[in-house]
Amino acid sequence: MAECCSEICDTRWWFEVVVLGIDPGRDKCGLAVVAGNCVPQKQVVPRREFLGVVIAFVKEYNVDTVVLGDGTGSKEFMEELQGALPGLKVVTIDEQHSTEEARESYWRDHKPKGWRRILPTSMQVPPEPYDDYVAVILAQRFFRQE
Repeated sequence: MAECCSEICDTRWWFEVVVLGIDPGRDKCGLAVVAGNCVPQKQVVPRREFLGVVIAFVKEYNVDTVVLGDGTGSKEFMEELQGALPGLKVVTIDEQHSTEEARESYWRDHKPKGWRRILPTSMQVPPEPYDDYVAVILAQRFFRQE
């Protein structure tokens, strides 16, 4: 699996397909723009800001496909996306074990410090939301299926 990266890149010059991965949630959502192994943008947004940020990302990065996790409230998110962005391809993808994979990616990018170095990262929960890492994992799964 390709690791998450924070390289800023002009996605249209390097990649043919740009996807927006979305980890839907009740209170917050993870979003990640992914083109191949490049992740030019990822963030966690409050649910109420979700649609505005998605529309901005779709326009800014010229997103081809939205990849939506099939978990919490995905049907509601699907309807909202299709209503706001008609004509944009929106697909759902299996979220199974994506949280565990995202936690591993988070700890690769943010090495534990202090007492956290003693405990295995598999026994720790990151100190901040990492739903954006889940969104990256979902987008990468989409690329592997294509």
